[in-house]
Amino acid sequence: MSIWGAITGQRSSSPGSSSASSSSSSSSSNDKASPAFQPTAFDPTTAQDISSFLGDATLTDPSQLHPLAGLNQQTLDYLSLEESALSDLPGSRSALPSRGWSDDLCYGTGITYLSALTTGGAFGMVEGLRKSPASAPPKLRLNAVLNSITRRGPFLGNNAGVVAMLYNGINSTIGYYRGKHDSANSILAGAVSGMLFKSTRGFRPMVISGGIVASVAGAWTIARKTLF
Repeated sequence: MSIWGAITGQRSSSPGSSSASSSSSSSSSNDKASPAFQPTAFDPTTAQDISSFLGDATLTDPSQLHPLAGLNQQTLDYLSLEESALSDLPGSRSALPSRGWSDDLCYGTGITYLSALTTGGAFGMVEGLRKSPASAPPKLRLNAVLNSITRRGPFLGNNAGVVAMLYNGINSTIGYYRGKHDSANSILAGAVSGMLFKSTRGFRPMVISGGIVASVAGAWTIARKTLF
C-alpha cells in the first residue's frame, strides 16, 4: 500500500486480479483478430505500357517548359535594336547604308585609307621598276620595288586616312546642327579638314591643302548625286 493510499484509505488491487484482467483482455483481442492476408494473383492483361501515359492529353506540352515560353515578342520593346535604323537626315543616303556619323566615319575612313594605300603601292611599284636598272639581278630589283611600295603606300594611306577622319567628323557635325547633308556641308568640311591637316606648315600650305580637299569633296558630292 502506498502513502497516499494509507492517507485516503484506498486499497491496492491484488496481483491476482490484475493478472486475470490482463489475460481476459488478451484473449478477447485474439478472438477479434482478422484472418491471414491472401494477395490476389497478377493479371498481365491489365498492365499499362509507357504509351498509355505519354499520350495522355492532360500532360504539359514540353515546349511550354522553356523559361521564355508564352512571351509575346511584339511587346518586348527592349529587344528592338534602335541603332539598326538608318539615318533619316535629308541627303544622308549614300553608296552604303548609313545609321549615322559612326558609320560614315568607319566607312569613309576605311575606304579612303585602303584606296590611298593601294594607289600609293601601285605608284611605288612603278617607281621601283623604273629606278632599278634592267641589268640588275632579280633579287635586287624585287628589293627595290618592295622598298618603293612600302615607302609610298603607307605614306599616302596614312595621310589620306587622317584627312578622311577629320572630314567625316566635321561633315557629320555640320549636318547635325544644320539638320541636313548637302554639297555645302561636304565642301566646307573638306576645306576645314584640309586646312587643319596642314595647320603646322604655315598659311600658304593650309590654303592649298584646304582647296585640294574641298575640290575632292565637291567632286564626290557630284558623283554621289549622279550615281546614287
